[in-house]
Amino acid sequence: MHPTFTLHTTRFDEDYTPSADTRTTTNFANLARGENRQQNLRNAITMIDNRFNDLVRWDNRGGDRYALDLDIVSVDLQLPEAFPIIEVLNVSIRDRVTGAVTPGIVGNNFSSYIRDYDFSVKLPNGLPDDFGVLHGRVFERFLESDAYRSRFEQDPVICISVSTSRTYERTTNEHPVLGVEYAQPEGSLTDVYFGKMGLSVRYFMPPGSVAPLAFYHRGDLLNDYTPLQLAGTIATMETFQKIYRPEIYNANSAAPAVYRPSLEHSDFSVPKVDYDRDERARLGKEQGAYTEEHLMKPYGAILEEWTNR
Repeated sequence: MHPTFTLHTTRFDEDYTPSADTRTTTNFANLARGENRQQNLRNAITMIDNRFNDLVRWDNRGGDRYALDLDIVSVDLQLPEAFPIIEVLNVSIRDRVTGAVTPGIVGNNFSSYIRDYDFSVKLPNGLPDDFGVLHGRVFERFLESDAYRSRFEQDPVICISVSTSRTYERTTNEHPVLGVEYAQPEGSLTDVYFGKMGLSVRYFMPPGSVAPLAFYHRGDLLNDYTPLQLAGTIATMETFQKIYRPEIYNANSAAPAVYRPSLEHSDFSVPKVDYDRDERARLGKEQGAYTEEHLMKPYGAILEEWTNR
């Protein structure tokens, strides 16, 4: 058997409704449920667009020149039945003045059924020597696939929260869009896990932000992407983090030179977006069990053989 990837996209806007196949723990699906679903989505998208225009101030005196179009990229692995393996987010930058649409960065948000399995099924029994290896190989196979390369010209960048188990120190390095770089030499479990996917990490606190973000990437993060592309990723993922982790990313004071993120921080503002963090954690465990039953047990050996070639 030779597994193959297929992908399809869904526009993330105020009319977004999760498909029956989407992972229910994604940031997108969580925002799109409940009585206030449409207002949630509208508020989140407004936050994203406003933050992008705040970062991209050149030739943008009114602060409203740009809007971001967001597409959820759902990746299925044919085994031979389709299993929804990965979900990422693609950003496009729409210039309201010229009408031009510029490709942004793909990746950004990242969700994966195998990662749910690794963290909620395997990890509680102790850290295995091969933790994350299979997931990393599947991810790299996806990046090498015709399905990815025919659609996207650049490698992905994944942007998530820094770890609450590590301390970060501000450096003197500063980028005009990414902002001030922080360093953390020890590496968190998440850093190691993404490393198995062939991704390096750097931490930057963008201008106007209150905490550094973790950017997982291949190649040269600072020079492989344009300022507009980097701003698109920052605006999108910082907004999600403000909603998901307001104690860190919507704090009322900025991170100091030596910074230890904490979800116990009490001096923060709550965005006008409903988000059920407890539900997200619970569903992650359920989806890890689902992956064990429907992917790892019937197809785990096939995946091992395929990714080892």
